Amino acid sequence: MLISEGAGLRVHSVDAGTMRLDGGSMFGVVPKPLWEKRIPADDRNRIPIAMRCLLIESESALVLVDTGVGNKESGKARDIYGIDNAGEPTRLESSLRAMGFEPTDIDLVVSTHLHFDHAGGHLTDDDGEIRPSFPNATYQIHRGEWAAAQTDNLRILGSYAPDHFLPLESFGVLELIDWEHEVIPGVRVVGMPGHTEHHQGVIVELGSDTICYPCDLVPTAAHVKLNWIMAFDIEPMVTLEEKERWLTEAGENHWLLVFAHDPTIASARARPASRGPGCELEELATDSDRIQVQNESELE
Repeated sequence: MLISEGAGLRVHSVDAGTMRLDGGSMFGVVPKPLWEKRIPADDRNRIPIAMRCLLIESESALVLVDTGVGNKESGKARDIYGIDNAGEPTRLESSLRAMGFEPTDIDLVVSTHLHFDHAGGHLTDDDGEIRPSFPNATYQIHRGEWAAAQTDNLRILGSYAPDHFLPLESFGVLELIDWEHEVIPGVRVVGMPGHTEHHQGVIVELGSDTICYPCDLVPTAAHVKLNWIMAFDIEPMVTLEEKERWLTEAGENHWLLVFAHDPTIASARARPASRGPGCELEELATDSDRIQVQNESELE
């Protein structure tokens, strides 16, 4: 879906499939009677979440931000997480083709972080042969995230799968980057830690408009509430500080926020919070059409 365009750039959200994750984990200390009003749970206490990537077109490059879960998960994992990303070979590639692009057209793949639902599609299992899903692309990954994903820390071990990213180095397509890195003119990655220590977001400048892809710092529209923080986050107090910083800036400058995991809302316009730091939302848009509302409180 085309999100916005300007200054020689076109920004799209890309459907990479859906998953189901434990609702309590997605909302941390927020009581279930509150979060279930926003996203109802199934009989296994799982809520549906999107895997929504970002595609940025420019004259110089075609940039893909994150790659979904890929096709390497076992049947057991696919059942536990309710993964639905069927396609050729996954929903991500099929979605790109529906937009007029082939995987070979991608010049850069940018990782916000290396959790399996964001980096699983970096590599494809092609009848037992592992290969880069985007053979002509360079894969840009934060050097700190690259190192953290290879530790044996039991707190974070389950979120990373080495076969999703380690082979990139042997294929010669890996580029390690730092925060405040310009991907292409008008597009930069910035530090938005908390979910992981080196988690990053993407800012796209479209002349008079700015798009922010905060990824798992603000995974759904419900998480715009500053104290709604996932139990998955490694440093929740850092998440809180970063949300206050970035969402306040987004509201003051009326940025367009794109949500990686909201099951229905692809993007929304930020406006200043009516009270205190942070922001409120308006101009909510689904993946299929645009829904105009006064503000985010109408979803309560």
